Amino acid sequence: MCGIVGYAGGNDKNIVDDSDRALVVALNGLTRLEYRGYDSAGIALCTRPSNILDDDSASKSYLQVRKKAGRLKNLIDEIETHPLLPAQTSIGHTRWATHGEPTDFNAHPHISNDLRVALIHNGIIENASKLRQALEERGVHFTSVTDTEVVVHLLREELRFVEDDDNLRKKTKYPLTHAMQRVVKQLNGTFTLLAVDASFSDVIVGAKHDSPLVVGLGDGENFFGSDVVAFIEYTSNAIEIQQDQIVTLTSNDVVITDFDGNLSTGKHFTVDWDVSAATKSGYKTFMEKEIREEPKAVADTLLGRFDETTGCIKLDKVPHDVNAFEERLRTINKVIIVACGTAAYAGLVARYAIEHWCRIPVEVELAHEFRYRDPIVNSETLVVSISQSGETMDTLMAQRYASEQGAQTISICNTKGASIVREADGVLYTRAGLEVSVASTKAFVSQITAAYLLGLYLASIRGNKYTDEVLEIVDDLCEVPDKIQELVDQFESISNLAHGLRDIKSVLFLGRNIGYPVALEGALKLKELAYIHAEGFAAGELKHGPIALIDANMPVFVILPSLSRPQLHAKVISNIQEIKARGAQVFTIADAQDIQAHEHATFTIDRPIVPSLLTPLLDIVPLQIFAYALATSKGLDVDKPRNLAKSVTVE
Repeated sequence: MCGIVGYAGGNDKNIVDDSDRALVVALNGLTRLEYRGYDSAGIALCTRPSNILDDDSASKSYLQVRKKAGRLKNLIDEIETHPLLPAQTSIGHTRWATHGEPTDFNAHPHISNDLRVALIHNGIIENASKLRQALEERGVHFTSVTDTEVVVHLLREELRFVEDDDNLRKKTKYPLTHAMQRVVKQLNGTFTLLAVDASFSDVIVGAKHDSPLVVGLGDGENFFGSDVVAFIEYTSNAIEIQQDQIVTLTSNDVVITDFDGNLSTGKHFTVDWDVSAATKSGYKTFMEKEIREEPKAVADTLLGRFDETTGCIKLDKVPHDVNAFEERLRTINKVIIVACGTAAYAGLVARYAIEHWCRIPVEVELAHEFRYRDPIVNSETLVVSISQSGETMDTLMAQRYASEQGAQTISICNTKGASIVREADGVLYTRAGLEVSVASTKAFVSQITAAYLLGLYLASIRGNKYTDEVLEIVDDLCEVPDKIQELVDQFESISNLAHGLRDIKSVLFLGRNIGYPVALEGALKLKELAYIHAEGFAAGELKHGPIALIDANMPVFVILPSLSRPQLHAKVISNIQEIKARGAQVFTIADAQDIQAHEHATFTIDRPIVPSLLTPLLDIVPLQIFAYALATSKGLDVDKPRNLAKSVTVE
């Protein structure tokens, strides 16, 4: 959910003399993080005493705050109207509202009553009401209805306690750090916190519990972000912050401790993409750019995965004792895929392939339902988590629950250093690159590709497939990027189709077998982007209820099975005839040689020929383009759909 950024700098000769750098870094970071939430935005700057220019500086707070409801542009306009003084440190926040509607008062940062401490927060404080009541009884005045404001007032109280205690004051260089250690132990819920203290203008203190936080390492300047995209413009050197750690950041120092104050470490890594990935590169929207990047995303996910020496697919992370890990996987009797939203539909696609190749039952569970229904999980279960960000809270908690029950865990993820990745036994990265548009596109096809590789990995080590069989399937997969490109090249014709249907109020999507999850994802894209009713159904269910919805005003998209599945194909052709008999327009996605599809459909999108199990990697592309074009024809913002955020880091 919410995006956070922090900057500490300005003390080193290596920094170009830029008096507005703290402000610029914060605003640039928020611009790149706005996909995480765009209900409101705000920044706080800590200014050195020397930057206060008037004679009354001794009585001033050196904390400057600006925040506005709505898109980031509103905040930028506010700063242009009420400029800020040069600063040494800055924190910024772009919000997806949880507690309290999007207003100026509820926007972050929140500030202590004496205007000394400012704080931003990603997550939910579950015991906020109880803490708020106690603070109000002690005379604290609240200006918002958010859970976050509780934390800033607690932090100010603990800071006062630290400064009033001679022993504590002598033991700590930064009182705010010690105060943060005391505060986090009072909080229940999920949180990443960043705080600044006007009395120590060169310091930012961060804390992480079940919410993303990463540090960027610069030359004479350092950064915080909820994602590396917050600071990728300035550095590619980063540290992933572990669970329950506190970070004290200055321009030249990064000190990491646990919640008890014991020194700790984070894992250093290098971001393997540059700032150009976070730009539109000449396209009107990030979503169009990311759809057009799908061939490359699939190709990159496949790159170097097959080890011809061992005959195995290679994972990106396995336990140190690989042999023991693979032996445990040989004994599993069930695979459970846990995910949410688009990732869950990628899991539904993967189920068909994994069961076919490995001859082992596969269940696909919505992560937020999984751990609350007392699932049957043990050491003979493999739980596969799928998450683009690796910080999806429901999926993380489901994976964590599975680990506690003794299950083996493997993560399919797009983000190095993410929480899900760190806690999984094995990892397969999707390598889709940065995806900025909130509605997922290239991440979906990359997740399917990675899940197929995982299926082949399991089939190989379990003896279900010989090396030459695995290699043959990998060769087929390697041809998919070029065939996706053929569909991307139909962008204009599919867009014209969508423009002609821009006044429709509802759409049905039908698929059978492996086409069914594609129908579900096609409907989701239309709901996310165009804000119209859309439903995906298994084609065989048509006569069991959904056919009642069919009339002349109901367009129906049908994903036809491959001609290599003649029995299934014939049944879906019958569905099309039933739909046409009731006056509806039918739009099909079908094999390029499918004569019947062209005979019966109002409009057919030709699918390049691939093995049946690989068709979802192609079929989803025109549905993404259709949803994109329909939404843009209605004048909607496809990159930032209403009420949605990119990474759902709260339950």
